[in-house]
Amino acid sequence: MERLRGIRRGTALTVGALLLAFGAAACAKEDTGGTTDSGVKLVHAGKLTTCTHLPYSPFQSKDASGKVVGFDVDLIDLAAKKLGVTQEIVDTPFEGIKSGADLNSGKCDVAAAGMTITDERKKVIDFTDPYFDATQALAVPAGKPYKTLADLSGKRLGVQGATTGEDYVKQQNDQQGLKITIVSYKDLGSAQQALATGQIEAAVGDLPVWNEYVRANPGKVVVANGFDTGEQYGFAVRKGGNPELLKTINEALAAARADGSYDKIYEKWIGAKPAS
Repeated sequence: MERLRGIRRGTALTVGALLLAFGAAACAKEDTGGTTDSGVKLVHAGKLTTCTHLPYSPFQSKDASGKVVGFDVDLIDLAAKKLGVTQEIVDTPFEGIKSGADLNSGKCDVAAAGMTITDERKKVIDFTDPYFDATQALAVPAGKPYKTLADLSGKRLGVQGATTGEDYVKQQNDQQGLKITIVSYKDLGSAQQALATGQIEAAVGDLPVWNEYVRANPGKVVVANGFDTGEQYGFAVRKGGNPELLKTINEALAAARADGSYDKIYEKWIGAKPAS
């Protein structure tokens, strides 16, 4: 009987512990977001959640430890510090970023993905002030003779899908009557791999990104040409949904330019800042 009582006692204790755990879980407050002291609404209390698409070095990529770092990351950190919160980064496909879907669904507060400001994108997301002047680049394997898009007529050229680089190549292909076979890749890493393995003859994308790749792969790839498309990058928030956050990020960017911290971050990730 003592053994039976012990079993029953143990069972009762186990059930009791489970009920306590369930009760604690039921009472745990669901994270429905929060509002900072300055009145900025966030999808998660105490965090500025950033949507990005990896990898896109030097703007955002993972270091050896797996931490996401980069130019965009450091700039958004300034806004997070101003709000008195920490930045949390979510890796998500670029299509959901540029379409505004991720911001609208509450996946993140801000999008920071080396994203060009365009009139089309302005229809679905609110951009900050521009924080980076960007140009497109033609990247080719070292030793290849290609210097212009016309040189690639009849060849395969890679781009990252849903980007302004893809738009530019398609436009030039039509306007110049070229016969370039444009191959779209879901991310930059896939396009770079295709170029390295000879699946494509060249690639077009943002100049700083390809400069970074060239530095990391000396003697393998060169930037053969640049195309000044007048592009500028901006961070983005939900359309009409977070004006106070937009204001805060713009203030953080302006302060960084005024106190010199922007130039330091630029030099750290991009290189010497061009003379204005």
